[in-house]
Amino acid sequence: MASSTIIEACNSRKRNRKPFVFETFAIEDSIDGFSGPFRDNIRMFLQEFANIEDYTLRGFPIWSTWLISNSTGAVFPLYTIEETTQLSLHPFCDHCKFSGWGHHYVSKRRYHLLIPANENWEKPLGSDSFEIDTHVLHGLLHCNGYGHLLSINSVNEDSNLLSGSDFMDLWDRLCTIFKTRKISVNDVSKKGGVDLRLLHGVAYGQSWFGKWGYKFGRGSYGVTEQKYEIAVQFLSSLGLDKILNDFRKDIPKRRKIKQIIGTYRELSEVPLITISELLQFMLAFKSKAPFHSKMKLANGDDYWCDPDKNRPISMETFVNLMSKNDCRWPARRLEFVLLVIVNFLKQNQADVGRNCGMTRQDLRNEARKFIGDTGLIDFVLKSIRCFALGNQIVRRSINPTTKLLEFTIREAAKEESMMGNKIIFRSPSTKRIKFAFEDIVEANRVENIELHLSIDQELKYLYETVFLSYPGSDSVSLATGVVLDSKKFVKEWKLEDQENQIMALRCKFLPSFDELETELTRPLSPGVVVFVPPWMTIGELKGVAQFALRDTYYIMQNFVVTQIGGLKGIKDEKMLYCAVDRDAHVWVRGCGLDLDTELRYEGGPIKLKVDCICGARDDDGERMVNCDACQVWFHTMCTGIHDHEEVPEIFLCESCRNF
Repeated sequence: MASSTIIEACNSRKRNRKPFVFETFAIEDSIDGFSGPFRDNIRMFLQEFANIEDYTLRGFPIWSTWLISNSTGAVFPLYTIEETTQLSLHPFCDHCKFSGWGHHYVSKRRYHLLIPANENWEKPLGSDSFEIDTHVLHGLLHCNGYGHLLSINSVNEDSNLLSGSDFMDLWDRLCTIFKTRKISVNDVSKKGGVDLRLLHGVAYGQSWFGKWGYKFGRGSYGVTEQKYEIAVQFLSSLGLDKILNDFRKDIPKRRKIKQIIGTYRELSEVPLITISELLQFMLAFKSKAPFHSKMKLANGDDYWCDPDKNRPISMETFVNLMSKNDCRWPARRLEFVLLVIVNFLKQNQADVGRNCGMTRQDLRNEARKFIGDTGLIDFVLKSIRCFALGNQIVRRSINPTTKLLEFTIREAAKEESMMGNKIIFRSPSTKRIKFAFEDIVEANRVENIELHLSIDQELKYLYETVFLSYPGSDSVSLATGVVLDSKKFVKEWKLEDQENQIMALRCKFLPSFDELETELTRPLSPGVVVFVPPWMTIGELKGVAQFALRDTYYIMQNFVVTQIGGLKGIKDEKMLYCAVDRDAHVWVRGCGLDLDTELRYEGGPIKLKVDCICGARDDDGERMVNCDACQVWFHTMCTGIHDHEEVPEIFLCESCRNF
């Protein structure tokens, strides 16, 4: 179906501006009819779920699909722009070239899926929409089913609205129902000066995009998948005690690292042995900080306080909740421990001061003088968040200075008075910030803001100290460099047979020997996917493959299929199920290639000759310099030219200089 046909179909039907629910849109089981290859599914999507706009972007048609979030109430557009490659200002694809797909034939169409930054949701798309990187979501999909995720961001205005993960979920669902084949992403994302591919790589053994199935695709500077995996494993296994020992000569750094490790070991209920375990815990702790008003018991039930207002529950209710949640201690013993804790908190308040709390360890040590069962003490301390005994309120919170858990006790009237007044604290940037709070919820929000800031600072400190300036070890530095040089990640969707016995076949063009020797010297381009019934004949498959190849690639717009792979001599009337296996690669031979077109390869008409000393043999997108004698390209970094330095007017590689 041509673009004009889709536009006519969209204009002829009634325009549906009713938004689709963001959280459930494009879930595979909720949308019917996407049973073909990508090039057909994207057309069906535009016809059934989008409306043509009354303006264009650089002459290319725009469709809009409006979405509404049930969780936030936000309403926003998902735009789809169909770019005809032949008419584009940039017909070749650098994203393909740097992903190792530069040998793909140029696709006839590519589709931009855009959700603009939230301040532009009610505005038309600008002429620079293809280039800017501030979109909430920007994906580029070639009509052969390969594509690239160019940007993914959270909503800038309010982090409580929709996160980058929410939009990644949408993108992944769309790619799945469209039946894309492979999607690449160039992971250069940072947060607070920290490269997330290194942080998440060490913490989880994969990039942030790995949560959606993206794996190592291609490294820069000759980095291979094997080198990447070894580097990640090495960094992840660094022991915390070893790190402290290796920093023993740098007292200030060792003291800070020890403080960070001690803080989170105190908070964790399981031992933290390696840097990977520490980072995992810190990231998980940070992600749960906004929900600081609850905790989970051993069986997963949530309680601490009233979930709506974060107000204390009575001690009687608290004891009943603990005793009814698979607790091995009777209620009377739980109540006794709480009374002991209350008495010690009162005594501490009288001796030290009304606003001073007790750390978990100090309170535990005092309680052990009266209670022999340390397991019982630990269970109760872990369960406390906020409860009331008479007019006294016991709370557990994190001390913003020491980052340790503390238990406090106050009279209810005094606590309400304190929460209603202005609270002043010093942020990590040392600026004094004033907050006026109406109730306890607002007070907890301050605690969460400060907690987030402190965790981000601690993560950055570990990142810069442990990974970027490890003392006396080149191994850590080299492994860190390998991970940072691994930016290209790829997800592949497996080709599966459809219902009703439909066969999924990949039809790939096989040039003649002369064409391979003289014209098509790069690796073979991926073919096209077709879904056909098993009772289709060989002759009919020729027609289907011919139409699909012509519809996909410029070089094949006049291509004529003459033979299906090695099936020469088999009559065209023979049915497929007798000659071809399901999920097969089918070689297609024929004639009529347009070898005169400039739109041959996505990587462009010129393929650089790369033979860098790092092992790179192809353009990986990093800065390069060309030897004026042998015309071979090298990374500037590998030849001693730093990024801030200009490339010399005349450059000779080492071999040519020594010739």
